[in-house]
Amino acid sequence: MATTIYHDSDADLGALKGKKIAVIGYGNQGRAQALCLYDSGLDVVVGVRKNGKSWDNAQKDGLKVAEIPDATKGADVVMMLLPDEVQPRIYEEQIAPNLKEGAALEFAHGFAITFGLITPPASCDVIMMAPKSPGRMVRQTFTEGFGVPALIAVHQDATGNAKKLALALAKGIGATKAGVLETDFREEATSDLFGEQAVLCGGVTALIQAGFDTLVKNGYRPEIAYFEVLHELKLIVDLIQAGGMMHMWNSVSNTAEFGGLTRRDRVINAESRKAMEAILEEINSGKFAEEWTKEWPNDLANMKKLEAEEAEKEIEKVGKEIRALFERK
Repeated sequence: MATTIYHDSDADLGALKGKKIAVIGYGNQGRAQALCLYDSGLDVVVGVRKNGKSWDNAQKDGLKVAEIPDATKGADVVMMLLPDEVQPRIYEEQIAPNLKEGAALEFAHGFAITFGLITPPASCDVIMMAPKSPGRMVRQTFTEGFGVPALIAVHQDATGNAKKLALALAKGIGATKAGVLETDFREEATSDLFGEQAVLCGGVTALIQAGFDTLVKNGYRPEIAYFEVLHELKLIVDLIQAGGMMHMWNSVSNTAEFGGLTRRDRVINAESRKAMEAILEEINSGKFAEEWTKEWPNDLANMKKLEAEEAEKEIEKVGKEIRALFERK
């Protein structure tokens, strides 16, 4: 079955005209989406902690700002753009008591709904509009007159207008210019977690580290190893993103192509794929969510410990020195 891709003609920004949109959180995605929606002519108020850094930043950007309970009161759309680890507590304490009947509760990630950390009232629409890009690129691409791709999903359609609202929000940040795909909360949450853990964040960093360690252990200078396994990675990823894997293979040397195609299965082999299956099972079963939520009351102590260890690795220190060489004076 072909996947439907929605564009500008499929979305009506009018579905949000005259409605109050409360953007809760003003970080990576919050700032980008709030500014794009505001520039699209919509009524946006940012909900954050009073007189904090985000409060000051939103005011400097020219947006209306209120504390979270006040921003939520009377809002027709409440956008939950807070980190996963604080969403349940903020929702329970500050949003739920002030959420008006028939409002739409919107998420940019399906984690809290998929794993039962937030249970919205039956009278509310529960939707998702998830740009497939960091907030900085969401904003930059919008200001250039285009947009980044996005996903939409409807978990609960109390009013009959849930999908229209999700598409309107996507149009408001320019995403329908690029293309919007429909999914569901579980598919988005679990595939996103898998991509982060097995490939984009976990898998790639482990691969880089292993390559660096192998070269250095065998007598290669750390600076040379850094260039070969980390610095040039962006060039390869850019080629793949621009035109797919064949575009990359056709852009590198024949030596690189032959060596890569004939030896890659030694690195990502049956054991690697078995480990990926196990990671996906932990995600789908809720085991990862349980492990992650147990971190929250401890101020992410285990994660911060791992982060501190990462910062002390030789590849990080060498990389910092090399990157300094390329800084424009």
